[in-house]
Amino acid sequence: MKLVELASITAPDPQTLIVTPFDPGNAIAILKAIEESGMGFTPGINENIVRVVIPPLSQERREEFVKLVHTKLEGGKVMVRQVRHKYMDTIKDADNDEDTKKRLEKELQETTDKIIAELDLLGKKKVEELLTV
Repeated sequence: MKLVELASITAPDPQTLIVTPFDPGNAIAILKAIEESGMGFTPGINENIVRVVIPPLSQERREEFVKLVHTKLEGGKVMVRQVRHKYMDTIKDADNDEDTKKRLEKELQETTDKIIAELDLLGKKKVEELLTV
C-alpha cells in the first residue's frame, strides 16, 4: 500500500516529516519501509509516531536534481510546442481569410514564446535554488 493510505504525513519544518499511522500497529512496518527505501532518511519512532529526519542535499544530489529540472523543462517545452502545432493546424483548416490566419498564427507564436520564456525563468530560479547551499 502507499504510505498516504496508511498514515497522515505532516512537515513541521523543512528537515522533518512526521508520519502518524491510522493504525498504530503499522508504525514499525512504516519505519522499516522508510529505512529500506534507500533514500538516506533516518527515521525514528516515538509513541507510534514515525519521525523522519531528512539530511541536507549533497552536491552530487543537487546536480542530479538540476539535471531533472532540465529534463522536466524540456518536456514542458515539447508539450507547449505540441499544443501550438495542434492549433496551427486548426487555424490553417479554418474558413478565414489569409490576413486573419496570419494574425492568429502570429498571436499563437507570441503566446508560445511567452510561455516558453516563463518556463525558462522558472527553471533558472529552481536551478539557483537547488545550487544554493
